[in-house]
Amino acid sequence: MKQIITIEYCPKCGWLLRSAYMAQELLGTFVDEIEGVLLKPSETGGTFTIKINKELIFDRKTAGRFPEIKELKQLVRDIVSPDKSLGHSDR
Repeated sequence: MKQIITIEYCPKCGWLLRSAYMAQELLGTFVDEIEGVLLKPSETGGTFTIKINKELIFDRKTAGRFPEIKELKQLVRDIVSPDKSLGHSDR
């Protein structure tokens, strides 16, 4: 079963473009492994979370920062396709 990734972001903070960029990167990297990426505007200010199905894999408030793309791809890969090589992102 393919996974669905949800990026919940604060629209008032202007994080739609950041979310869309991350979605684009994930969709391009995990073409065969994921069902899709859902961009979900949050009603709570300052929210930026990433979940696979309903499992939280990244929370901006907890981490105190946004994920780097390399880091995000590794987090997603470890769940959806642990044997997948990410090429230069694995180094």
